[in-house]
Amino acid sequence: MHADDTINWDLAAHALDVLVAAGLDGIYAHGTAGEFHTLSEDEYDRINELVADKCARDRIPFQIGASHMSAQTCLGRVHRARAVAPSALQVTLPDWLPLSRTEVIRFLVRIASAADPVPLVLYNPAHAKTHVAADSYAAIRREVPSLIGIKVAGGDAAWYAAMREYAGDLAIFVPGHALATGLRHGAAGSYSNVAALNPTGAVGWQRMMIEDPGGALDVERRIQRFLADHVDPLARQGFGNPALDKFLAHLGNWAEIGTRVRWPYASIDESAAERLRPIVRGCLPELFPGE
Repeated sequence: MHADDTINWDLAAHALDVLVAAGLDGIYAHGTAGEFHTLSEDEYDRINELVADKCARDRIPFQIGASHMSAQTCLGRVHRARAVAPSALQVTLPDWLPLSRTEVIRFLVRIASAADPVPLVLYNPAHAKTHVAADSYAAIRREVPSLIGIKVAGGDAAWYAAMREYAGDLAIFVPGHALATGLRHGAAGSYSNVAALNPTGAVGWQRMMIEDPGGALDVERRIQRFLADHVDPLARQGFGNPALDKFLAHLGNWAEIGTRVRWPYASIDESAAERLRPIVRGCLPELFPGE
């Protein structure tokens, strides 16, 4: 972001080049870190074109978030984003008022029709007005067969057991800092805040989950300890998730991203991340190969 809250398109393109080269399974645009809720529709479309062009050139799968607090704006984004041929479209539920189970299904049925033939992923974060219970997914899956995945906060062993019972073959994506544990319980992957910290390191850690599961769990414990010690206090001060994700990216220093988020939300001072750079590398050398 420039100081006037406009997007620095050159730096955005460079950051995308780094992500494409990192060996990630795919690229995802318009999640929380992308501040999708602040974008104009022209900005939204321009980002879609940038991601689609770069990923098509390098044959990288990509997914587009079409989320918005307004169902009508979300529907329009779905119509337009479908044209860039993503591997999937991701949406949140409308967020001014909570939805009933019937309204959740009604919303997703129409979104799925607009997205066809592109499949859907539902993003249901912890702060959403409507929390989709595990036992709702069987009915959702019957009515919306093109729903192929969900992005959620995860839970304990009992939560995973309930999801296996009701969510069927839906791919479950959990937070990046809980991925090693999640994979052991059947999660499919993550839209990863660890990749925000360092994309190359996140790829290496995911490989470790297969080759050295015990070592990967140890890394997970140290990631969570670092977040508890140094990032959670910022959340308690009132900084939102976009600010925290950009803080992680600036801490990782893999591209020139900075910590600025759009008005009216508060940004974390860049110097706070810069002070922590040697600390995070000392705690988590596995995530910073070659440094």
